[in-house]
Amino acid sequence: MEAKATHRYIGSSPRKMRLVIDLIRGINVEKAMEILHFSAKHPAKNAEKVLRSAVSNLMNKDEESNLEPSDLYVKEVFVNQGPTLKRMLPAPMGRAYTVRKRSNHLTIVVASK
Repeated sequence: MEAKATHRYIGSSPRKMRLVIDLIRGINVEKAMEILHFSAKHPAKNAEKVLRSAVSNLMNKDEESNLEPSDLYVKEVFVNQGPTLKRMLPAPMGRAYTVRKRSNHLTIVVASK
């Protein structure tokens, strides 16, 4: 049994999010929540929210079976690039620099052992 949760248009770059999700790929859900909760990285807060949602989706999908978070593991985690907002920043001598504000889409799949 498995369930999926997705968070789209997260306001951090995909590269920074990948640093966080590489820590939780393939491990127990309880351990993953602990790692994300105490991580100093800013995207860890969004990743923890999506992980909790995926666990909740699995619990709601199969209400008859008594699944515990200790019986679950992170089966699949991936980040896709979202749209990039292009902004201009004033530069010396009348020029302008382009600032790219990147976003990402996070997907987490949890499954029972």
